[in-house]
Amino acid sequence: MTPKAPGPRGAKPGAEHSADSYLPGHGNGGYTVQHYDLDLDYRIATNRLAGKASITATATHALSRFALDLGSFRVQDVRVDGWPAKHTQRGHKLSIKPQRPIDAGETFRVDVRYAGTPHPISGRWGDIGWDELTDGVLVASQPIGAPSWFPCNDQPGDKATFRVALTVASPYTVVVTGDLVSKWRGAGSTRWVHERREPTSPYLMSVQIGRYEQRELAAGPVVQRAFLPARLRTPFSYDFGRHAEIMTALTQFFGPYPFSEYVVVVADDDLDDPVEAQGMAVFGANHVDGMRTHERLVVHELAHQWFGNSLTVADWRHIWLNEGFATYAEWLWSESAGDLSADALAARWHHIVASRPGGITVADPGVARMFDPLVYKRGALTLHALRHKIGSGQFFPLMRSWVAEHRHGLVTTAEFRAHAQRFSREPLDALFTAWLDRPALPPLPRRL
Repeated sequence: MTPKAPGPRGAKPGAEHSADSYLPGHGNGGYTVQHYDLDLDYRIATNRLAGKASITATATHALSRFALDLGSFRVQDVRVDGWPAKHTQRGHKLSIKPQRPIDAGETFRVDVRYAGTPHPISGRWGDIGWDELTDGVLVASQPIGAPSWFPCNDQPGDKATFRVALTVASPYTVVVTGDLVSKWRGAGSTRWVHERREPTSPYLMSVQIGRYEQRELAAGPVVQRAFLPARLRTPFSYDFGRHAEIMTALTQFFGPYPFSEYVVVVADDDLDDPVEAQGMAVFGANHVDGMRTHERLVVHELAHQWFGNSLTVADWRHIWLNEGFATYAEWLWSESAGDLSADALAARWHHIVASRPGGITVADPGVARMFDPLVYKRGALTLHALRHKIGSGQFFPLMRSWVAEHRHGLVTTAEFRAHAQRFSREPLDALFTAWLDRPALPPLPRRL
């Protein structure tokens, strides 16, 4: 269909800056994305990716220009509502000037054709994003890696739905966050199409490519699947053997699992840490040893489906709402499984944290310490202190209603503090101020 000719309009202001306080260079202002439609072709032998991205967005105010985040690809063509648009690339920014300004509230479509060699985005946390394995690909994008494989508005607060079509050589399995809706095998290659229907932050989209076998992870009302190298089949069966019980426990603590399925991928390479994506967790071969050495990480990554993926931080300074909650889920599972109690784990980690010099402001740790272990452990200690203050009879309804009321939405620390107050007859300001707003470590509460 021939697009309508652009009509004459006056110049309008543009906006290219993210509102994120920690990573203002990532993400863009002026619009919100509703949907990404990605059509990708990847050649494993040469590590070459060719893609077409169709992005549907709505202007939050009048735009004469706007920007997308994209890594070092060669951009072949950019169109806005079907019309060629001027564009420039500088660093990981693709700046676009449409033929006509876009009005506030107007929905528009951007088509970008691009190609090149995908590689991770370098940052203070190392290289993040699309990464080659020994024989395949792993994508782990938190917090800035999404532009390593598609043009996007790379900030956690701009959630959208996704459709991802990816063509690769047929011996390889493709796993993308979302439901597999079609698979077509051609002469030597296979096209896999996945849809992510729930609102999803760009960093939570993931692609895994490898020579994997598929198997059931656990039975139950939630579909739970695993993709792993055949050589790890036996130790995996033991290490993840309690996954059905873990899923049951976490749904009792936090409410219904928020997505249609849960997928675990075990790469055939070692990884420093497991990685969560929306509806998915990725482990390294080193996390599978046949002794359940890393079961707490299995719990931690599953807990992120509630805290981080369904409930997503509006800004990276609220990261404790992801990591502190997932860490406390580890303690709750240990307690429910008859291992160490949450009290015992809180005492252990309080002692360890107290022995370390300095402190951290959990509610605003600063960009350099976003992923500091103290954010994880002190965040969990904050929740344990809250549970002690209001009692388990109020704490777990608080957690379940927090999850239910913000399902697939954005959250902040201020919202959690206000939410918690609804479940307490006594003011909680002093507790939260001590645990979240001050770097000094408060005393450990008495045992539950």
